[in-house]
Amino acid sequence: MKLSNVPSLIILLCSTIGFAQNATISGIVFDEDNKPLPNANITTQDLGTISNANGFYILEIIADKENTISFSHVAYKDVVIEKLILTTNETFEFNPVLKSDVTQIDGVTVTATGERSINNILNITPEKIRKIPGANSGVETILKLLPGVSSNNELSTQYAVRGGNFDENLVYVNEIEVYRPFLIRSAQQEGLSFVNSDLVQNVKFSAGGFQAKYGDKMSSVLDIKYKTPTLFSLRADLSFLGASASLETISKNKKFSSVSGVRYRNNSLLVNSQQTQSNFNPSFTDVQSYLTYHISPKFHLNFLGNIAINDYKNEPINRQTNFGTIDNPQALVVYYEGQEINRYNTALGALKGSYRLNENTTLKLISSIYHTTEEEYSDVIAAYELGDIDSNLNSDTAGQVLTSRGVGSQFNRTRNDLDALIFNLEHKGTHTKNNELIEWGIKYTHEDIRDQLRESEFIDSAGHSIRPPQSEFMNNQPSEAFDAPLVAYSGLNALNFVKTNRFSAYVQLGTHKTWNNTDIYYNAGLRSHHWTVSGTGVEKVSQTVISPRAQFAIKPNWKKDMLFKIATGIYHQPPFYRELRDNTGTIQAKVKAQKAFHLVASNEYSFQLWDRPFTLISEAYYKKLNNINPYTLEDVRIRYAATNDTEAYVYGAEVRMNGAFVPGTESWVSIGYLKTEENRNNRGYIARPTDQRLKFGILFQDYIPTIPDLKMYLNLVYQTGVPGGSPSYADPYIFQNRLRDYKRADLGISYIFANSNKQYSSTHWLHSFKELSLGFEIFNLFNNQNSITNTWVRDADSKNEYAVPNYLTSRVLNLRLGIRL
Repeated sequence: MKLSNVPSLIILLCSTIGFAQNATISGIVFDEDNKPLPNANITTQDLGTISNANGFYILEIIADKENTISFSHVAYKDVVIEKLILTTNETFEFNPVLKSDVTQIDGVTVTATGERSINNILNITPEKIRKIPGANSGVETILKLLPGVSSNNELSTQYAVRGGNFDENLVYVNEIEVYRPFLIRSAQQEGLSFVNSDLVQNVKFSAGGFQAKYGDKMSSVLDIKYKTPTLFSLRADLSFLGASASLETISKNKKFSSVSGVRYRNNSLLVNSQQTQSNFNPSFTDVQSYLTYHISPKFHLNFLGNIAINDYKNEPINRQTNFGTIDNPQALVVYYEGQEINRYNTALGALKGSYRLNENTTLKLISSIYHTTEEEYSDVIAAYELGDIDSNLNSDTAGQVLTSRGVGSQFNRTRNDLDALIFNLEHKGTHTKNNELIEWGIKYTHEDIRDQLRESEFIDSAGHSIRPPQSEFMNNQPSEAFDAPLVAYSGLNALNFVKTNRFSAYVQLGTHKTWNNTDIYYNAGLRSHHWTVSGTGVEKVSQTVISPRAQFAIKPNWKKDMLFKIATGIYHQPPFYRELRDNTGTIQAKVKAQKAFHLVASNEYSFQLWDRPFTLISEAYYKKLNNINPYTLEDVRIRYAATNDTEAYVYGAEVRMNGAFVPGTESWVSIGYLKTEENRNNRGYIARPTDQRLKFGILFQDYIPTIPDLKMYLNLVYQTGVPGGSPSYADPYIFQNRLRDYKRADLGISYIFANSNKQYSSTHWLHSFKELSLGFEIFNLFNNQNSITNTWVRDADSKNEYAVPNYLTSRVLNLRLGIRL
């Protein structure tokens, strides 16, 4: 992903109300000093746009015909490119330099390699402004640096947005909705994100108040666009954490193109830095392709395919976790027997056809099939000792347990199997007329879920088997004999066959008007969703919801470059399978759609600082939530109560400033505050599991002026602690303790041996490399002890339960090699 595209992760209303055509030209407009130039006008025929505060622009044009593109600014002479012909769905990157003394006009020529060239107009090559390599690369990792997005687990690609949970986020790849595995409970089991960063061309993200054309979730939408190649390219990335390779091809007649990627990841390096010692053998592999074929100038087909095989095998050995205070240090020592064997296999195939009826109307038909088979098998026995430790550093037994508060064992057994098939068929259309854009769509979804849950947990404390704290197990021992059977402290045993049929539709209107030199943008739409749940032993239930949504923006004709936006609407989330399943594994078909009312107001201010461009984005939001399905969160595993007996609210504010803190780079600093509470069954408000009050993040990039090919990339994140959950059967209104604050720094340093600006003669060993970089990464630079959840340990004598933190990864060094041929 390009450095220039990082600021565009937040969707601007003025950029999303565009005109859907068949090809795209994008880039950055520069001035004579090679500084990004905001507010430049880019026009062709009746279409146009302006460059944002960072000089970035994107304009969709008519494909397969000659286009004339004009770049103009009140302080500079025009740049005009003529005879630009792009194939359907092709993207052309052009970065013009506007001068104050001469108008530049030239035509576009195509070289023997298929690359487009404009000789008489100064153009900054794309390679100069691409994102430099660094630590923790990936789309989700960049999202987590935004103030409204939080995640307390560096092993996970999942994220929570403005008080929501992981199930409340939409993800699209080239207009195709993608899904995640269902059963994953631990971040170290996740493997790979669906989104392959090597294939990404554009990223759009909205943390709330998004348009009606996006689906039915309550928190956010991530809209990914994969590349449509124009040249052959082969890339590879190697590190201690795995390897990836991507291939871009295009046929001689330009009708067929493909972009494909294969990835392998092994988290052993990270997981082995945790406190639990284990024999860990993971294997996460996926293969992904996006193909485009132009059948005619008006009609083209796209295919998206993905196969992922995630095997997770873990044989824990032992663990010692020190916790407590300086005056009262304690430790939990655990010895394990047994193993976990988990397997998550997923496959997605999607076909999209696009037909340009005329210059104003485009029709699309999209079909997709997603299939996942998931297995969780584990038998783990844990013998534990909870006690006081020797805090005398001069003692031979320093750090060891001296006296035991509790001794016991725990046996966990899991046999979970899930098979899910999801089919989608969707029609979408766009029509432009008189500077207005009308969009519509209708979609059918069929979900077929087959799920078997078998989980049990037996706890033995000092020779006593602990039964569930339920009325049938209450007793008066030892005064009276108690002969109830031995049962698991907690367990699930359910077999579910569930089918869901969904029909959804939307229509929206967007336009751009000018009034007294003031630009006004608005978009208004309506979305509906009807679904029916049925299955073996499941009552057939049908429900319908309607969601109006609107966005409005105004850019006054002021000396100060400011944009004001407001968005509002209703966002329903009809229940997916996991939301229908209560904490006993039983399907509750009558679960209603959760409902959120969004109100978002924001301001974007672009200005010059130190003679360099900066942008200050501030946003305030409020969400009122009804029919909420309460849940518990442990690591990344969500379990719902399936009751709809909760109401909640979220409010907060965010500020982010991005710009060239170091000349020629893009960095940002952000801060956000939110508060979210819920009221379960009218018992009063308590903090929700994602009540992340304060977040502070920095993304900083730098280089050594005397050695400009030596690059540095630094992530800094600070987040206050979220509620740490409660023991089994505990009342969440009593247990409201929080995890410790999350603090993390990741550093990446790399040296660029070869790129477009460093090419070598045919006799040099680097001649065959278009790009070559080598560097190292240090994850968790300051070795902070962050925790994701608590292990609750019972003291048999005092009947107390202690929250023992489960710490995340410590400091890790990784080497990384990047190659492009």
